[in-house]
Amino acid sequence: METDTTPYFNPFDPDFRDNPYPHYQRLLAAPPLKYSGPVSAVVISSYDDAEGVLRDPETFSNHRPEQTPFRQLDLTGGAATMLGADPPVHTRLRKLVSRDFTPRRIATMAPRIEEITAALLDEVAASARFDVIADLANQLPVMVIAEILGIPTQRHREFKAWSNAIIASSAVPPNLPRPPEAIEATLALRTFLADEIERRRHTPGPDLISALIASQEAEALTPGELLGFLILLLMAGNETTTNLIGNGVLALMRHQEQLQRLRKAPDLINSAIEEMLRFDSPVQGTVRLARHKANVRGTDIEPGTLVIVLLAAANRDPSRFARPDAFDIARDPNEHLAFGEGIHFCLGAPLARLEGSIAIRSIVQRFPRLALADQAARLTYKGSLFLRGLASLPITIG
Repeated sequence: METDTTPYFNPFDPDFRDNPYPHYQRLLAAPPLKYSGPVSAVVISSYDDAEGVLRDPETFSNHRPEQTPFRQLDLTGGAATMLGADPPVHTRLRKLVSRDFTPRRIATMAPRIEEITAALLDEVAASARFDVIADLANQLPVMVIAEILGIPTQRHREFKAWSNAIIASSAVPPNLPRPPEAIEATLALRTFLADEIERRRHTPGPDLISALIASQEAEALTPGELLGFLILLLMAGNETTTNLIGNGVLALMRHQEQLQRLRKAPDLINSAIEEMLRFDSPVQGTVRLARHKANVRGTDIEPGTLVIVLLAAANRDPSRFARPDAFDIARDPNEHLAFGEGIHFCLGAPLARLEGSIAIRSIVQRFPRLALADQAARLTYKGSLFLRGLASLPITIG
């Protein structure tokens, strides 16, 4: 097993985050690697290895260990969430909330998502250029979530600011203090949602918070679990879709032949979204904790070892995908791992796919002369450990 992993994997390095894919190629060519940085871990990169780990919750727990950067901010007050729980707790929580995120129910939201998207694009249509991130991708997902929760959409900018501050703090090595703005954002978010929960107890409405309160009163959710789920929904539900839209538009800008292909065959939009998810995954990786001794392709993993599963590397594995570094909006088959695998497969995948397809289809159809505003400019990625997203994406539309 390799032990000098510095050239291969350093997620705390901004240059690595800007373009991790050449490093993933080297990781894919070797067995799982030991990483000895701010945290110690075994790094899993190949598709088969990643799928095997994600499908084995008995051996690889999803409980977040204290040593990882992901537990430096207490978002939920110690309450269990689907993201950091194993069965049977995970099973109970997911069963309770999954009825509100079925593909059929999410599909009924399409007209409203199209309406919000059109309104946001109306605001920039008279300009020669606009920023895909600031003007659309940052706003659409959090506005949709705010409506699902029954929160006035004018609060969505606060939501996004809190989310950005908290997520950015994950890029700070765990041996360093959390940024004050992240701590303040955590407190503000918890306080706001706790107040909203209390308000709905007295004045319920046709929204998700009210529905979950009713479930809580039936002893399905504890108060902490309810608050934890709402925080998880806001954080995971808006940032990943923001990154899908931004990364997807960038891929089209850099592959003009695929952009023209989508213009001529708009029915390829769903296939295009799957390729965007695979090609430049909004979630680059996830973590597990070994419960028992295991061996992955000759690499021994001792109990208590942190395991980092690089979803984005697995999505470029040449043993699974033909021409893995090519962007092909009609790729078939395309069984990527962008939403994870197994019991923790992303609950919000139908909503992310719907929002992404509506947003990107609307941009492509509405603006026939799309191009990067400055082809030579270096794009900047946000400071997040495993969430890959652009800070800005200026494009010309005139």
